[in-house]
Amino acid sequence: MTNAVLGIIGGSGVYDMPGLQNQHWKRVDSPWGEASDELLFADFEGLPIVFLPRHGRGHKLSPSDINFRANIDCLKRAGVTDLVSVSACGSFREELPPGTFVFVDQFIDRTFRRESSFFGKGVVAHVSMAHPVSPALVDRVATAAEEVGIPGKRGGTYLAMEGPQFSSYAESMLYKSWGCDVIGMTNMPEAKLAREAEICYASVGMVTDFDCWHPDHDHVQVSDIITTLFGNAAEAQKMLAVLAKSFPRQHEACPIGSDKALDVAIITQPEHRDSELVAKLDAVAGRVLLPKV
Repeated sequence: MTNAVLGIIGGSGVYDMPGLQNQHWKRVDSPWGEASDELLFADFEGLPIVFLPRHGRGHKLSPSDINFRANIDCLKRAGVTDLVSVSACGSFREELPPGTFVFVDQFIDRTFRRESSFFGKGVVAHVSMAHPVSPALVDRVATAAEEVGIPGKRGGTYLAMEGPQFSSYAESMLYKSWGCDVIGMTNMPEAKLAREAEICYASVGMVTDFDCWHPDHDHVQVSDIITTLFGNAAEAQKMLAVLAKSFPRQHEACPIGSDKALDVAIITQPEHRDSELVAKLDAVAGRVLLPKV
């Protein structure tokens, strides 16, 4: 059995949660470049937890400047088995007002400036993204939110836009017509890379505003978003504390195989693999690429 290590990506309101013990920040080097920040290692009632500020402490990085590959690689090197992504988002639905948490189960990726895979020339792999989140992990997170009384919706489609600008009205109406539930700038390619790294992934979209389709929200203000974000972060702390308290100390196998995603994904034959890329993939794909000692 593998010991469970719970990873959390979010902002300062999340990693300042009470009850943490043995806290220390540590730099984790990655062959994929600089991660957003050091990692915060801590324990919660015996459960190892690793936090990563997605935008860096002080919110120094725009969504397009985040090195998603380095972030996921560092979390993998830190032993993370299950990853909860907590992020702000806008809503496309009247029934999902600010303060609602959406436990996302699908994505539409409209980003275009970001490196979205660890694999490529020399080691080709194709992981399945039909079901991009780990249902058992999502269920645990949603149950924790319900226990502390957070209004939420299980299931929903997250439209990932490039940013950093907010949507035009025409874009907002288009995405709404597609049946999207929320919109944000950070969950892609994060979810894709977590799947490639065989980390179980769950996304919590914390609604801060209605996107500009809404007649009362056609001018999205950062100040309004930040006010709601602080309230959401406080609720997220409560949710994560309940999650950590009940979280299994041994990693549970993912029912859809997120933690074994590379078993049938790598196509390049061993004799044709690029040795430099294989070396960079030691943490992400070492289980299937490197010979057993």
